[in-house]
Amino acid sequence: MLRAADTTDLPRRTAPPTWLVVALACAGQFLVVLDVSVVNVALPSMRTGLGLSEQGLQWVVNAYAIAFAGFMLLGGRAGDLYGRKRMFLVGLGLFTLASLGGGLAQDDWQLLLARAVQGLGAAVLAPSTLTILTSAVPEGAARARAIATWTAVGAGGGAAGGFVGGVLVDLLSWRWVLLINVPIGAVVLFGAARYLAESRNGDRRRLDLPGAVLVTAGLATLAYGISQSEAEGWTAAAALVPLGAGLLLLAGFVAVEARTAAPLMPLGLLARRPVASANVAMFLCGSAMFCMWFFMTLYAQNVLGYTPTEAGLALVPSSLAVVVGSKLAPRFMPLLGARRLAALGTLVAAVGFGWQSTMTADGGYLTAILFPGILMMLGAGLTATPLAALATAGAPPQEAGLLSGLVNTSRTMGGSLGLAAMSTVAASRTGGSPTPQALTEGYALVFRVGTGVLVAGVVLMLVWLPRRIPAE
Repeated sequence: MLRAADTTDLPRRTAPPTWLVVALACAGQFLVVLDVSVVNVALPSMRTGLGLSEQGLQWVVNAYAIAFAGFMLLGGRAGDLYGRKRMFLVGLGLFTLASLGGGLAQDDWQLLLARAVQGLGAAVLAPSTLTILTSAVPEGAARARAIATWTAVGAGGGAAGGFVGGVLVDLLSWRWVLLINVPIGAVVLFGAARYLAESRNGDRRRLDLPGAVLVTAGLATLAYGISQSEAEGWTAAAALVPLGAGLLLLAGFVAVEARTAAPLMPLGLLARRPVASANVAMFLCGSAMFCMWFFMTLYAQNVLGYTPTEAGLALVPSSLAVVVGSKLAPRFMPLLGARRLAALGTLVAAVGFGWQSTMTADGGYLTAILFPGILMMLGAGLTATPLAALATAGAPPQEAGLLSGLVNTSRTMGGSLGLAAMSTVAASRTGGSPTPQALTEGYALVFRVGTGVLVAGVVLMLVWLPRRIPAE
């Protein structure tokens, strides 16, 4: 998805300062990552303000995630064809306008529509951020520092999201977790339009828009069917029809990819063991780990009585643990190998999930949130890097970006479907009761199921992942 090679710079008057290009690219990435996590602590307030149901709450998160995952590869391809600056501006413009619409929403459907458009804008914007940065900075130490800054800003956006969201909800209202994007987006838009240079690849193949629409619609319909089973049961037509329709749409996506001249996801890539095994492992881990923030936030506020700011602060150590795990992973990979490190990281996360599943309605911060949260997210950080390395190793330069985007897409898609399934699991235990004890039992069951999923992931990794990273 993200390529600097084979790039053509279009004419420009004067080159902008490199630091300014890096700052603008990082600002775009920060907004995209921030919005994945910033709404979590605002969910209870959104529910009160707009009368959202439990299903509605999960769709506040899923509408963004599904649109983001489904159109991410298309966004990267559009940047290659039509210009990275142009797609940066289009994506950020969509994202900013959707943030305004969501912040002003008066009904639940308006908020969910705005979140979906936000996800679409993020999918167009995100692939361009790194490519713009690498095109502006020459290879070598300077580019390595720029990429490290981009990575740190992305991680910081995820870590800051909960705290920023909590402060905005407490001081202003839940609407400001979305409205805050508007002035920031406007400033970045002005700077990008004024200072960024245009670049694109010479390849003029068409976009695979049907593939992107089919995979996104299929995932959304499948997730809706899963959520409907919560109220109607797995055998009810209200659940079976969307489940069947989602599978048909995904089958249509596979058929389109097999026949189109410029597929969004070349199916031949999945015939490679490293690519297939690492992406399945990422999908499985994402289905459990993505849910952690959602249910931990609800537990902190709905059961333990934390304010939004307190809930955001409570989860900051967990957010930082992801960063620590991501930084440690490259150091451990030469010692343990990618396969063993991925399995070890998943096992660490499984221990955290198991610990979290012992939560009680009167749990203390250290044992009910802090330590299990750190283990869960430390394991997530340790797992992601070796899986990404396995999925992209040995790929020729023209495929590296596509494979990187596929890994991110697998993780986000797994998280979206996992959240729908886990919400159904929680509802099956609570039985609609809003009491702290009933909610705790539902959330605890989610983490027990997540523990099982992660343990299954460890077994899959040890059996299927290659023992060594393939050579280029």
